[in-house]
Amino acid sequence: MPATSPFKHALGLAVKARRDELGLTQEQVALGAGLHQRWISNVENGWRNPSYGSLRRLAAGLDLSASELLALAEQIEADAATATTR
Repeated sequence: MPATSPFKHALGLAVKARRDELGLTQEQVALGAGLHQRWISNVENGWRNPSYGSLRRLAAGLDLSASELLALAEQIEADAATATTR
Protein backbone atom coordinates (compact mmCIF):
# COMPACT_ATOMS: atom_id res chain seq x y z
CA MET A 1 0.00 0.00 0.00
CA PRO A 2 1.46 3.41 -0.92
CA ALA A 3 2.37 5.88 1.79
CA THR A 4 -0.43 8.20 2.80
CA SER A 5 -0.24 11.97 2.59
CA PRO A 6 0.13 13.89 5.86
CA PHE A 7 -3.33 15.42 5.47
CA LYS A 8 -5.07 12.10 4.72
CA HIS A 9 -3.36 10.68 7.79
CA ALA A 10 -4.48 13.68 9.88
CA LEU A 11 -8.03 13.37 8.56
CA GLY A 12 -8.07 9.71 9.58
CA LEU A 13 -6.83 10.61 13.05
CA ALA A 14 -9.50 13.32 13.30
CA VAL A 15 -12.27 10.91 12.32
CA LYS A 16 -11.06 8.30 14.81
CA ALA A 17 -10.64 10.85 17.60
CA ARG A 18 -14.15 12.22 17.09
CA ARG A 19 -15.63 8.73 16.79
CA ASP A 20 -13.91 7.72 20.04
CA GLU A 21 -15.06 10.95 21.71
CA LEU A 22 -18.65 10.06 20.83
CA GLY A 23 -18.20 6.42 21.86
CA LEU A 24 -19.25 5.16 18.43
CA THR A 25 -18.10 2.18 16.40
CA GLN A 26 -17.14 2.49 12.74
CA GLU A 27 -20.37 0.67 11.92
CA GLN A 28 -22.46 3.19 13.86
CA VAL A 29 -20.77 6.11 12.09
CA ALA A 30 -21.23 4.37 8.75
CA LEU A 31 -24.94 3.85 9.38
CA GLY A 32 -25.41 7.45 10.48
CA ALA A 33 -23.51 8.76 7.46
CA GLY A 34 -24.98 6.37 4.89
CA LEU A 35 -21.52 5.02 4.11
CA HIS A 36 -19.92 1.58 4.34
CA GLN A 37 -17.96 0.56 7.43
CA ARG A 38 -14.97 -0.49 5.29
CA TRP A 39 -14.94 3.00 3.76
CA ILE A 40 -14.81 4.53 7.25
CA SER A 41 -11.93 2.21 8.12
CA ASN A 42 -10.06 3.23 4.96
CA VAL A 43 -10.48 6.92 5.81
CA GLU A 44 -9.26 6.34 9.37
CA ASN A 45 -6.20 4.54 8.02
CA GLY A 46 -5.43 7.36 5.57
CA TRP A 47 -6.04 5.18 2.52
CA ARG A 48 -9.11 7.01 1.24
CA ASN A 49 -9.37 10.56 -0.06
CA PRO A 50 -13.07 11.37 0.32
CA SER A 51 -14.97 13.52 -2.14
CA TYR A 52 -16.60 16.64 -0.74
CA GLY A 53 -20.01 14.98 -0.68
CA SER A 54 -18.70 11.95 1.18
CA LEU A 55 -16.78 14.20 3.56
CA ARG A 56 -19.99 16.07 4.39
CA ARG A 57 -21.82 12.80 5.02
CA LEU A 58 -18.97 11.51 7.18
CA ALA A 59 -18.89 14.73 9.19
CA ALA A 60 -22.66 14.56 9.70
CA GLY A 61 -22.27 11.00 10.99
CA LEU A 62 -19.81 12.42 13.52
CA ASP A 63 -22.20 15.27 14.44
CA LEU A 64 -19.90 17.88 12.89
CA SER A 65 -19.96 20.13 9.86
CA ALA A 66 -17.46 19.41 7.11
CA SER A 67 -15.57 22.57 8.03
CA GLU A 68 -15.33 21.47 11.68
CA LEU A 69 -13.97 18.07 10.67
CA LEU A 70 -11.46 19.66 8.29
CA ALA A 71 -10.38 22.15 10.98
CA LEU A 72 -9.78 19.28 13.40
CA ALA A 73 -7.70 17.46 10.77
CA GLU A 74 -5.73 20.63 10.00
CA GLN A 75 -4.99 21.10 13.71
CA ILE A 76 -3.77 17.51 14.01
CA GLU A 77 -1.60 17.99 10.91
CA ALA A 78 -0.15 21.25 12.29
CA ASP A 79 0.52 19.67 15.69
CA ALA A 80 2.33 16.76 14.01
CA ALA A 81 4.43 19.16 11.92
CA THR A 82 5.35 21.16 15.02
CA ALA A 83 6.27 17.99 16.91
CA THR A 84 8.63 16.85 14.14
CA THR A 85 10.46 20.21 14.05
CA ARG A 86 11.19 20.21 17.79
